[in-house]
Amino acid sequence: MEIPVFLFTGFLESGKTTFLRDTLADERFNTGERTLVILCEEGVEEIDISDLPHNKRIFMEILEKEDISKGNLNLIMKRYNAQRVLLEYNGMWDMAYLYENLPDSWLIYQHINFANASDILNYNANMRNIVADKLQGCDMTVFNRIKKGMDTTAFHKLVRALNRRCDIIYEYEDGQIIVDEIEDPLPFDINADVIEIKDRDFAIWYANLVEKTKDYIGKTVKFKGIVARDKTLDDKTFVIGRHVMTCCEADIAYRGVICIAESPQDVKNREWKTVTAKVEFGKHKVYRGRCRKAG
Repeated sequence: MEIPVFLFTGFLESGKTTFLRDTLADERFNTGERTLVILCEEGVEEIDISDLPHNKRIFMEILEKEDISKGNLNLIMKRYNAQRVLLEYNGMWDMAYLYENLPDSWLIYQHINFANASDILNYNANMRNIVADKLQGCDMTVFNRIKKGMDTTAFHKLVRALNRRCDIIYEYEDGQIIVDEIEDPLPFDINADVIEIKDRDFAIWYANLVEKTKDYIGKTVKFKGIVARDKTLDDKTFVIGRHVMTCCEADIAYRGVICIAESPQDVKNREWKTVTAKVEFGKHKVYRGRCRKAG
């Protein structure tokens, strides 16, 4: 049985608990499902279950980091026979730890990240890796406590540098809510006969390819990358890509695509090569399933 998980992240006083409490108070969301609420920190705001609708079917646990394990979470879920989970995750804990320790049947349905507009830019300047860790995988970011007349451009740029697909919401001190509708143009022409990717734009292109694969199927791209090849691949096949920094120098990883040539290729591992190829979508053993590939 799949257990839907609604995940809320952000630093202390970013608005996580308030949003979680309001969500549970909304009878459009809370219609009586057996709901497990997991809090990973005690903030200024508190949740009084007795004030909520269907409160007999809402259960709350406050967990320390060491309490988060597949075995323990499964035990808690079975204890309450929960049908879904609302998880308020500590903003200082890395997301990899959570992903590694969630039970296999727990599926993150929505990840909402919260940020206090008065301090998030300072956090980003001093703890960018922690800020980026939450932003790069979320489905929505909510900037709250925005003062009237405040320029939101910096918030937009902060999110879009790490995540081009998530929604951005601005919540003002007077209660006004505005959805960010700024369209960021891609630094290359996706409708060109040959989409040429400059060296500096590879990371943006790769992220866009992953997020909007269908937009590229059948199109021709040209880019320069580093070859990755081993004995498991035939002489027409190699991986080509680049090392991409997602948030900081400590988080640099090789990101590439399978390239299948029409004839044998004399390319060596770690060699720089420029390819012009048509994008297809299929299966390959390197990815252990479906993947994007350039042929």
